[in-house]
Amino acid sequence: MIGNVLELLMFFIINTIRVLSYFGIFILCAAESACIPIPSEIIMPFSGFLIAQGSFNFIIVIIAATVGELMGGNIAYFIGKNGGRKLIERYGKYILISHHDLNIADRWFSKYGEKMVFLGRLLPIIRTYISFPAGVAKMRYSRFAIFTILGTLPWVIILTLAGIKLGNNWQIIRLYFHKFDILILALIIVGVLWYIWRH
Repeated sequence: MIGNVLELLMFFIINTIRVLSYFGIFILCAAESACIPIPSEIIMPFSGFLIAQGSFNFIIVIIAATVGELMGGNIAYFIGKNGGRKLIERYGKYILISHHDLNIADRWFSKYGEKMVFLGRLLPIIRTYISFPAGVAKMRYSRFAIFTILGTLPWVIILTLAGIKLGNNWQIIRLYFHKFDILILALIIVGVLWYIWRH
């Protein structure tokens, strides 16, 4: 079942890039960064494959992806900043989030926010959602934008270069990161279970 979903997602990504070119990369990366689970582990290697074929330019691909990630991150950030906290304060108790938890999150982002955004951008799954809590914690926007870009650049460059290097075998990267996704997801589940137990 999961395999079928991934295949459909890959088909959608490939065709979006083929039809919309660089704008397709921009749109897909923006969607991923706006909390929509569209994996850049497919977007960037496939774009790298197209660079290897001579269809795309490396610099333009990196710019399109990075700007897309920032734009999508902005959407999630400002939703979190302007309405996310009120929603959590009102309905958070139903998912075991208290005012005390929000205060802890605020302190964490105040102290470690830059590192959290930077490192979060380098991790599958987490990179998709990190912008929203940064907004909820009202992290200063200029710092959020800078560290979003700094965290995004190495990610998209490495995945694109891997796609160039692997050529027709670019899908190998997707299989590798799928295993990594499972590990990250398992850690998140353990964290959620611990959180529920603590409450």
